[in-house]
Amino acid sequence: MDRVRCLAALAGAAFLLAGPAAAQDDAAVCAPVEKVPLERHLRQLSLDLLGRPPTYEEYKAIQAKGSITAEDIRALMNKEEFYARIRSYHRALLRSNISASVFDNGNSRMSGLGTDTSPLVLSNNTAASLRGINNIGCEAAVEQDSCLTFDQPDKHAEPLRTRVTKCRDDHGVPMPVTFDYDENLHKCTPVAEFTAGTNAVTTCEALKTSTAWGKYLFFCDVRGADKVHEICIPSPDRAATAALTVQEVDANGRIVVFKHPNPASRPSLTELKRCTLDLDWRDGIKGNYMPTRGCIQREGYVVAKTQPYWATAVTTMPNPVRVCAIEAQNRVENPWTRASCETARFTGDRTCGCGDRFNRCESNNITAQNVRSVHTMRVNAFNEEPLRIAESVVRRDEPYFNILTTRRSYVNGTLSELFRNKQGVGVFNVTAPTAMEAVPVVPYEEDGAWVEYTRDAQHAGVLTTPSFLFRFPTHRARVNHFYEAFLCKTFAPPADASLPPPEDSCNRENNLAVRCGCNYCHATIEPTGAHWGRYAERTAQFLSPDQFPRFDPKCRDCALNGDTSCGGECSQYIMQAYDGDGASSLGMLKTYLYRTPEEEQNIEAGPQLLVQRMMQSGDLERCTVKRIWNEFLGRPMSAEEQRMYLTPLSQEFAKSGHRLKALIERVVMTDAYRRID
Repeated sequence: MDRVRCLAALAGAAFLLAGPAAAQDDAAVCAPVEKVPLERHLRQLSLDLLGRPPTYEEYKAIQAKGSITAEDIRALMNKEEFYARIRSYHRALLRSNISASVFDNGNSRMSGLGTDTSPLVLSNNTAASLRGINNIGCEAAVEQDSCLTFDQPDKHAEPLRTRVTKCRDDHGVPMPVTFDYDENLHKCTPVAEFTAGTNAVTTCEALKTSTAWGKYLFFCDVRGADKVHEICIPSPDRAATAALTVQEVDANGRIVVFKHPNPASRPSLTELKRCTLDLDWRDGIKGNYMPTRGCIQREGYVVAKTQPYWATAVTTMPNPVRVCAIEAQNRVENPWTRASCETARFTGDRTCGCGDRFNRCESNNITAQNVRSVHTMRVNAFNEEPLRIAESVVRRDEPYFNILTTRRSYVNGTLSELFRNKQGVGVFNVTAPTAMEAVPVVPYEEDGAWVEYTRDAQHAGVLTTPSFLFRFPTHRARVNHFYEAFLCKTFAPPADASLPPPEDSCNRENNLAVRCGCNYCHATIEPTGAHWGRYAERTAQFLSPDQFPRFDPKCRDCALNGDTSCGGECSQYIMQAYDGDGASSLGMLKTYLYRTPEEEQNIEAGPQLLVQRMMQSGDLERCTVKRIWNEFLGRPMSAEEQRMYLTPLSQEFAKSGHRLKALIERVVMTDAYRRID
C-alpha cells in the first residue's frame, strides 16, 4: 500500500518543475511510513472500539504476543463495550434525540402528591378550560359527593345551582363545589374597606340587608383559607374590564352582570357575569362544559379506585391516592356530545378524565416519592429504540443495511406500557407498531429491560421508529436525513442553476417538483419523500389504508360544503384547493397530491423500496465506508485516501455481505489508521 502511495505521488510530480522544495516533498511522501508502537496501537484500538483505555492485563497480553492481529480486533468487537460504542455511533448518525421535537406543554402531566392536602391534578394550561385559570387545582378539603352538605363559604350568593342541582350531572360528570372571582379580571377589596363610611358592613352575609351596598351581594366572595370577605368588581386597571360600566340587576336590585355599553363595537370583553356553581356551555351545546368567564370554579376530590400506573413498588405514593374529581374519570367519549376522549382534547373536556389507571396522563418527577418523570422516560425510550435495532444487526453480524429494513424492534417497560395501554394520547401521536397483544409484556418500572419483538409489515428498520419520525417531522426532512446519513449527499442546486423571469408562470407552481428553481432539488425530494407517504407528518402515526383510504368521499363532501375540518376527521386529507390539481383532488389523502403513478407506488411500498433501490447504486456502501473511516480515524478521507481506499473497502464490504464488523476490522488494519501523522 505504501508503494502505491509513493507511485501516485511521483506520477503527480512529473507534471511539476523539479526543484529543491519538490524533491523534499517527494522524499517525505516516499519515505517509509512510521507506524505507532504496539502499546499505542492497542490504546488507540481500545479507545476507538471500546471507549476506554486498555487494562494492565490487556497491555501485558499484547506485549507477550508481540503483535495485534485480526483475531485480536475481532475479540475486542465481541465485548459489551463495543456494542455500547455502536449505539453511541448510531445515536449521532440518526440524531436520535426527540426531546425538542415533540410538542409538549405539560398539559397532560399531573402534579400533586395524592395526599389529603395535595390531590393529583392537571393544573397547568389545561386548568383554564377545566376550572377557569391556569395552574390551579380542585378543592382539596371537599369530597366531591359531599358537595351539598359541607359548609359552603359563598352560600350568601344563593341560588348557586340552577342548571345542575346535584354534585354531578345526569351522566356523573363532577360539578363545581366552590367558586372564586378571577383577580386577573376583577379587583377584589375587603368588604369593610369597600363599604367604608356610612352604612359600612364587614361580611358578605351582611350585604343581604344593606340598602346602600346590597346590590353587590352576588359579587361578594369569601376567599382563601382565611375566609376573607371581599367585593370583586371588574378591574378598573384594565381597559377591557374598566369599560364594563353597565350594571344589569335582578328583580331584587342585585347586580348579576357588568356589561359593555356598546357591544356592537365588538370590544374584546362584552360582559362579566356573577359567579355561581353553574358552568357555561361552549357554543351553547349542552354538556360541552366551560367555566364562566372571570370565575374560578373548583370541583372536589375523590379517593381513586385504582393506583396510577407510575405508582410502582419502588414509589412511596399513598395507597389509595386522592385525585381531583375531573381527573379521576374514565370515559372514552364525552357522554353528551360523543366527542372522543382518546385524543389530546381530553385535557380540556371536564367529562373525560385521565382514564383507566390514569393512562391518558403523565406524572412529573417527584423525588420525595421516588416517582420518575413519565415524559422523560418515554422520550429516553424512544431515543434508545433505533439504537437497539442497529446494535442487534451488528451483534448478530447481519448485513448492515438490515438496520434500514428489519421489522425487528425492542420495547422496555415504558414502551410496553405505552403501546399496550394506549397511553400518551395528549403528547405522542404514535401508532402501535403491532397488535397490542403481540407487544411483549414488560413491567412499567423496568425501563432498562429491552425485549425483542416483530413489528407489522409496513415497518422498515430505524426509518419508521417514532424517534426517526418525530426527529424528522416532514417527508422532506426524512428524505434529507436519509440522503445525508446513508448516502453522504446533500441537496443543493447546481452551480450553473438559473431562473426564468419573475413573470414566468413556472414561478407560481404549487408543485415544488416543477417550480422554477425549486425543481433542482425537489424533483428528487418529492418522489423520494413519497416513501414515507403513509406516515403522517409531525407525528409517528401510520396512515393505514383501512382507516385512511386514498380517497374519502366524506372528506370531499365536507370540503365542497366549506367545512374544512369535517368534525376533525379529515386532517390528513386535501380540504382546500389552491390550484387546479387541488380542486380535482378534494377528499384525497394529502400525500397523493401531484403524484405520478410511479410515485404512488412509492407511497404504498414505503421506505423498504427506497432502500432496495439505493442498494443497487453502490452509494450506501461508499457512504458507510466514509462514515466508518471518519469515525475511527477522526477525520474524513483525503482525496488521495479516497483514490486508494474507497473503492477497495467498498468492494470488500459488499463481498463480506455488508457486515459492519468486517468493515471496521478492515479500516483499523489499514496503514492510514496506524500511521503517525
